Amino acid sequence: MKPNWPLAPDELRHCIDLVEPVLALVEPGLRGAYHAVSATRCMEIGPDLDAAIAGAKPDPRTGTLVEDPEAGLTILYTSGTTGRPKGALISHRAHIARSMVFAAQLALDPGDGFIAWAPMFHMASTDHALATILRGGTVVMVDGLQPAVINEALSRHRIGWFVMMPGALDAFIAERRANPLPVKGIKVCGAMADLVPPHQIAELTSLLDTPFLNSFGATETGLPPGTAGLIAPGVIPEKLSKRISAFCEVRLVDPEDRDVPDGTPGEMAMRGPTLFSGYWNANATNARDFRNGFFHMGDLFRRNPDGTIDFVDRVKYLIKTGGENVYPAEIERVLLAHPSVVEAAVVRAFDAKWGEAPVAFVACGNDRPDADALMNLCRESLAGYKRPRELHFIAFDDFPRSTSGKVQRHVLEARLKV
Repeated sequence: MKPNWPLAPDELRHCIDLVEPVLALVEPGLRGAYHAVSATRCMEIGPDLDAAIAGAKPDPRTGTLVEDPEAGLTILYTSGTTGRPKGALISHRAHIARSMVFAAQLALDPGDGFIAWAPMFHMASTDHALATILRGGTVVMVDGLQPAVINEALSRHRIGWFVMMPGALDAFIAERRANPLPVKGIKVCGAMADLVPPHQIAELTSLLDTPFLNSFGATETGLPPGTAGLIAPGVIPEKLSKRISAFCEVRLVDPEDRDVPDGTPGEMAMRGPTLFSGYWNANATNARDFRNGFFHMGDLFRRNPDGTIDFVDRVKYLIKTGGENVYPAEIERVLLAHPSVVEAAVVRAFDAKWGEAPVAFVACGNDRPDADALMNLCRESLAGYKRPRELHFIAFDDFPRSTSGKVQRHVLEARLKV
């Protein structure tokens, strides 16, 4: 079980109670915090754990240690942006398949290491750390976002996938500009390309001389369903179309679970060996999300004639204005195309005439454009009903984020009502 440590006490209590653990292992100094939310037996990693292991009765085993490949190996908690966190049960089978995806589709070798700076409750860190160990590679542990430490590690270790999340890019790019140490070797960098300003993708890849991974995955699915697309170093991408992974089968469906034609937004439904086994103790949610043999992800995509797919937005966050559907990500992509914009998020606001209207929150670098320049950019690229009715300039650090770095729209929406 890997709960998210930044959660509030009630959220942590929910995560712990959900799985009913018999023993919790915590980092030194966290025993008190754990006992504040749970009476479960707790042991700190260190001398106490070492002594317990040394005093334990040996249990030698031969043959297959795990007889059932569907047995759970980890439970990772989803970010819970629309409700309480859910525990995603990931089996031995799924983790081995995810390791195969890394090796096959990212061309990773046994000697390619991984820098685990993102929290280990995050899929990118846990999946890739396990996959690296399975291949015989080195995992470099870094306690959180420490750009100087990460930059120095890149100069000492050959890295397969250098994970760099939205929300961390600014700090790492600044460190890399100030201290351009020679890089030992990186196969691919980045994550969540749809949430990163295109000019930052170009700068990061130029600074590291390595391509950016244009992928789309989830805690529940692993790196598939969109895996193998790469953005060349120094390129400002105009589109972020993704190729479907060879390790899964994908459908785009309407609310009645019918396949949609090319060009029409549909919810992504996926199945394959990397898929998780379901949410722990959540029968109703599993029945809703697993239908007709596929897991329904809650993400909208459009399929192009060449078979590639484009991310549209989350199914559950839609702006209805004057009877028209507006997807926030469409507007955000236009705003992020401005070279001075480092973050953008669009939310819905009440509108007396149209019911709802899009409102944009924007963070800029040192060279901040005025609102008219950004509105003109929207006029050039978006239909009238899609253009934001208001622009709010806020600091980059004022964007509320989930533990995976995604902006929490519902928090920004609540600010409009204050």
